[in-house]
Amino acid sequence: MQIARRGVMLVIASPSGAGKTSISRAVMASDPNIELSVSVTTRAKRHSEVDHVHYRFISVREFERMKAEGELLESAEVHGNLYATPRANVEQTLAAGRDILFDIDYQGTLQLYEKCRPDMVTVFILPPSIKELRARLERRAEDGPEVIRRRLKNARIEMDHWQEYDHVVINEDLEQSVEKVRAILSAARTTGRRLTQMRSFVRDLQNQIDSL
Repeated sequence: MQIARRGVMLVIASPSGAGKTSISRAVMASDPNIELSVSVTTRAKRHSEVDHVHYRFISVREFERMKAEGELLESAEVHGNLYATPRANVEQTLAAGRDILFDIDYQGTLQLYEKCRPDMVTVFILPPSIKELRARLERRAEDGPEVIRRRLKNARIEMDHWQEYDHVVINEDLEQSVEKVRAILSAARTTGRRLTQMRSFVRDLQNQIDSL
């Protein structure tokens, strides 16, 4: 039996290189009911990225306009660039009973808490060690040594916020980490407050008892 529900905002955050993007992609690849929240950003597009798929790449002026007109649920500056979540698509998707995955940092997560906490379940991803974190950043071959050093310094700050998340996953084995996040999402989907038809379903069960 299918009971109509409101969608889940699944937030996955981590220090850069700890694995949130790999985990996010794996979860989405196996679940047709969840889609990625496409953030807007002012940073330059990497060679492996596609506009409107990985991010919407916009100018600083357009970013500031959207923020001023209340079109953004959250915004943050990360590594010198601006990122944000557009409001309209999130609200439409949740109302339709579909889930949205957010690959954002702790600044964005805290802002979403202020506006959307009942819709959210949050996961913080940690690396098994800093040695492994550095190795992952180097293997990506997308950032130079100075950028990697800056990301590692920022990682220390980001790790201070692990307690603000509902769940914490140490990403030593990618497959196991993906399974843990899938389990978290599955549980979130059956939260009572999210089941929009449950009140009428329970009332119908009670009426059936009364009619015996």
